Amino acid sequence: MPADITENPSVPQAVERAKQRFSIIGNSPALTDAILRAIKVAPIDLSVLVIGESGTGKEFFPQIIHTTGARKHKKYIAVNCGAIPEGTIDSELFGHEKGAFTGAVATRKGYFEEADGGTIFLDEVAELPLTTQARLLRVLESGEFMKVGSSTVQRTNVRIVAATNVDLLMAVRKGKFREDLYYRLSTVLINVPPLHDRGDDALMLARRFAASFAERYMTEPIRFSEEARHAIMLYRWPGNVRQLKNIVEQLALFHAGEEISRLTLLEALPMPERPGNRESMPVADMHTYEHEREFLWQTLFAMKSEIAELRSILGVTPHGGEQTRALLTKLPPRIPADNNEAETHRGILHEVLAEKENPPLSLEDTEREAIAEALRRNGGDKRRAAEQLGISPRTLYRKIHDFRLSDI
Repeated sequence: MPADITENPSVPQAVERAKQRFSIIGNSPALTDAILRAIKVAPIDLSVLVIGESGTGKEFFPQIIHTTGARKHKKYIAVNCGAIPEGTIDSELFGHEKGAFTGAVATRKGYFEEADGGTIFLDEVAELPLTTQARLLRVLESGEFMKVGSSTVQRTNVRIVAATNVDLLMAVRKGKFREDLYYRLSTVLINVPPLHDRGDDALMLARRFAASFAERYMTEPIRFSEEARHAIMLYRWPGNVRQLKNIVEQLALFHAGEEISRLTLLEALPMPERPGNRESMPVADMHTYEHEREFLWQTLFAMKSEIAELRSILGVTPHGGEQTRALLTKLPPRIPADNNEAETHRGILHEVLAEKENPPLSLEDTEREAIAEALRRNGGDKRRAAEQLGISPRTLYRKIHDFRLSDI
């Protein structure tokens, strides 16, 4: 039996080699554990099930297993089970005899015959029809299969690695996936972590994608402001690495040579995922307090940065004494809600500087002031205030009650 990973000093080098070979970027413990698991199981011919959200990079792990194991000099075939029509999937996997169905003008080998001695990667395995699942189970149990339209049993020696972003146990309970096949496939489980659980990896990936795009298309590279970097770290990236790459490449194309601000980053996100468009998000996510708090925090962070920039432009320090008071005498009272954005910023600056001698507000106090200001600017219209803050009306009503802001 192989030595435990923690006792094998060569494992970290193996992980680095795998990352370099397959251009895997990231140092998070969860990602490292998944790669270590793939390396450890590679020499042993067990079936492996790779699970994880869409866009996390599950396709790298069967390649790690194949190239690190004893079958590395044999054929490796990747099959997207969700992309093959139900009527032809059996023929694709197991082959068919001439005349087995309309259009079968010649005998054809299937993937299991072609990959004999090697590895087959079944991506989106949850999409297989139940009849095909029964055939696959027979291959896993005995290595036997029959071509479509044939009564001759053939044998194959393949290693099967499957992947899915579906909860297979839930699919089993719903009768959409065979329980015996699930346990055959999941002899070893590898859980690929979502991007929002990988810490600094999101920022590392964003920088790499930006640099790669600039190098490939010979454009000026983009840079990320501090606020944008923090937003990249904070955002949940429901499409994971695939979505991050897509967004960064859009920014690199349309903002070549520029520094990407937080606002520019958020504007590049799909409409349902932007602050102020919460109603169009899936019901399961609409009232997630953590998600709403993230966007509220981002709004406060941006407001703080804008105020600091205005102070710099106006030559005002946080404790400017007479200079601050002189400036405040020139500032108008609170700006009406229908004035332009620059005037609104001056109104916010007026309030912040007027309270300059108070100690810094706690997060709770800052949150309360942001909500109160949004309500005042919108004349008490709670729906418009919620849209500006990037939270749902339900959350805003709760906050109003918690902070006793009902009189505004």
